[in-house]
Amino acid sequence: MFKFSKRILSAAVSAIMLTSALGGCAGTANQTSSEAAAPSEAVSSAPAGGTRTVTDHAGNTIELPAEVNRIVISSIMPLPSVVALFDGAAEKVVGMDPSSMAAAKNSILPNIHPEILNATTDFLKDGNLNIEEVLKLKPDVVFYSADNTADYESLTKAGIPAVGFSTSKFKFNTVETFDNWVTLLGEVLGQADTAKQIADYGYQVEDEVTSVIKAAGDSIQKPKVLILFRYDNGTIKTSGSNFFGQYWLDTTGAENVAKDLKGQAEINMEQIYQWNPDMIYITNFSPYQPDDLYNNSIEGFDWSKVKAVQDKKVYKFPLGMYRWFPPASDTPLAMKWLATKNQPELFKDVDMEKEVKEYYKRFYHYDLNEDEMYQIFHPSSEASGLKK
Repeated sequence: MFKFSKRILSAAVSAIMLTSALGGCAGTANQTSSEAAAPSEAVSSAPAGGTRTVTDHAGNTIELPAEVNRIVISSIMPLPSVVALFDGAAEKVVGMDPSSMAAAKNSILPNIHPEILNATTDFLKDGNLNIEEVLKLKPDVVFYSADNTADYESLTKAGIPAVGFSTSKFKFNTVETFDNWVTLLGEVLGQADTAKQIADYGYQVEDEVTSVIKAAGDSIQKPKVLILFRYDNGTIKTSGSNFFGQYWLDTTGAENVAKDLKGQAEINMEQIYQWNPDMIYITNFSPYQPDDLYNNSIEGFDWSKVKAVQDKKVYKFPLGMYRWFPPASDTPLAMKWLATKNQPELFKDVDMEKEVKEYYKRFYHYDLNEDEMYQIFHPSSEASGLKK
C-alpha cells in the first residue's frame, strides 16, 4: 500500500489548487513539491515581431513562430503521445516516424485524438530524413532526437526550426526524462503551467513507489529480471545498466540480470540460461508475446529451460497511448504496473485497472471501456511495426 511522504502531501495540497488544467495528460501529471521536480531544461523568450526562442536539450537556441500550428516529429518516437497531453496539440502533428505510427494505430491514442492518424510518415525512410518531403509539410517546427546532430544540421540548413529532445541527457531516469520532455513541450506550445502539473505527477508516483520499497528494507526479495527490449529476426537485445530498463527495475524492486552490460546489449540463449531469470518482460518494440515463449514456438530458440518461462512469469509491457517501456505519456502507470509485478505483496492493494481508468479520466478526460482496457494490457504484436 502506498505511503505518503511530505513531498506527496505537498503535492496533494497543490493539486487541489490546480484542478483546472490537464487537458490531455499522461506521462507525468499533477503535483509534488518543487524540491522533487528536476529543474526546467527549457528557457524561452518572446521578443517583438511575432517570434520567440526556446533552448532545447542540445543547448541550441531556436527561433520559433509566436504560434506553432504544424509539427513534424522525426527521430523521437514516443513524442506524439506526449504532445497529445497538451490541449489542441495532437491535431497539429502533420508528420511522425513510421514506428510511432505503428504504435499509434494499435494504441488508445487515436480513440482520444483520431486526427493523429492523419500524420504522414513519408518524410522518413529507414530512419533517414528526406528534407524535400519535410519542406512539403510546411512545419513550424520539427522535433528530433537531440543526439542526432545530422538531423539538426540538415533541418537548420533548410531553414526549418528544429528542437531537440534528449533520451540520454537525464541518465535514463524515465521520470526525469519525461519531466524534461514535457517542460520543453510546454515552452514550445505556450502551455508551461500545464506542463508543470503533468511533470510533477510523475515524481509523486515515483515517491509513492520508492517509499514503499524503502520501508520494506532488507527483507525485500528482488526477483532477477530479464527485459527483452528488441527480439526479432533472430536477434535478442536487452536493456543494460545505462538504459531505461535499469531505472525501471531499480525503482520498482527488481534486479536487472543484464546490469553488467551497457545500453541496448545483444545477448544469446547461453547467456540467458546462465542468468536463468525469475521474470521476463517483453517490450512492444518486439512482436513476440508471452505465449511464444511458453509454447516454445520461436524457431532456433529454446525457452523451455528458463525459470521465468517454466513459472509462467513472462509479461508483455502494456501499451496505452504509447509503448510503456520508454518515457511516454503513460509513464506513471508503467511504474505502478511494474511495482505490482515485481513486488506483488508490497503493492497488493493497487488495482491497476482502476488506476488506469482513473488516470485516463483525470488526465485525458476520457472514459475507457472494457475493450480498451483489455487492449492496453494485451497489446497486439503489430504495435511493434515488425513481423514475427
